[in-house]
Amino acid sequence: MSELHPIMTTYGRFPVAFTRGAGCRLWDEDGREYLDFLSGIGVNNLGHCPPKVVAAIREQAGTLIHTSNLYRIPLQEKLAARLVATGFADQVFFCNSGAEANEAAIKLTRKAMRDRGHPGRFEIITACNGFHGRTLATLSATAQEKVQRGFEPLMPGFRYVHYDDPAAVEKAISPYTAGILVEPIQGESGVRIPDPGYLAALRAIADRHGLLLILDEVQTGMGRTGKFWCHQWSGITPDILTVAKGLASGVPMGACLATAEVAASFTPGTHASTFGGNPLACAAALATLETLLDDGVLAQVVARGEYLARRLHALADEHEMILATRNMGLMAAVELNVPAEEVNAMCLNRGLLLSCQMGTTLRMLPPLIVTEEEIDQGLAILGSVLTDQF
Repeated sequence: MSELHPIMTTYGRFPVAFTRGAGCRLWDEDGREYLDFLSGIGVNNLGHCPPKVVAAIREQAGTLIHTSNLYRIPLQEKLAARLVATGFADQVFFCNSGAEANEAAIKLTRKAMRDRGHPGRFEIITACNGFHGRTLATLSATAQEKVQRGFEPLMPGFRYVHYDDPAAVEKAISPYTAGILVEPIQGESGVRIPDPGYLAALRAIADRHGLLLILDEVQTGMGRTGKFWCHQWSGITPDILTVAKGLASGVPMGACLATAEVAASFTPGTHASTFGGNPLACAAALATLETLLDDGVLAQVVARGEYLARRLHALADEHEMILATRNMGLMAAVELNVPAEEVNAMCLNRGLLLSCQMGTTLRMLPPLIVTEEEIDQGLAILGSVLTDQF
């Protein structure tokens, strides 16, 4: 009888363990090098161990790691101001993950509607095949049966519609509707990029019916698509936005941003987070933003994304098993007519990290610092797998 592993089996893990990282590369226990085109699922946007972030963490760890939100945290105030300056929001709530940020957004939406005199408006419309987290509320918001199965009964208050279908959203609105929650690009379902007018249509619908528009930018934010926030490509602003993943370069951190009018519904005692926005996480996030915005990293994402698109199209021309490629900035997908999990495993064996989505799609989220040479190297590995095995 085999010995029981001490870690719960919530992941089907590949038999590799990484011990060191630098830039776009990782090394395993045997010293083998890998090109990381997954970035910790969009977390390591600046690559592994970015120098300014590492220095900030080291300095802060030797000064003050944590203090309670019962007291002022100057680094938190500085970070909030920096985030507010990137777009529409006036105030920020800090937490530890994307799921927690979405939980905060759901609570804030309900509370704001009650404060507006509409206590019966609590439902939120979300999109099929979206992904918003694995807590009970965010699981209920995530319209994917495979994710929800086994955890019924789900939390009430969510209505599901097809993605990229404003008419379906309009039709789903009822006297109970409080808001609309979507990702500007659906990441977990294989980098599904909507029509360019989709978010503008949702903004118009929300305004027309007095609803809140909530954008989950956990994966699309922090420069991933070439603008700081993906919704900025659409020329609209949401009422609430959530972010996590790349916010602090691997130190757990999430945030819920909102306009002043909506944020006013969060008053002392209505929401909280023990670790949210502690000094260590804020130091990492501030160094991340400084590198992203002040050191010119964001400016090169569009150019790298255009290069990646050209190379993906060329790869598709060479391999008939590639049905489609799509990307926005450095968020990309390769749709196959063969099982993607098998291709993904073979790429790992050859030193390239990707992920498999929806059975037949490979997702790419390379660090925003990736070079053209590294893009060429990564796609060469994928091409070799497709040539040799299929």
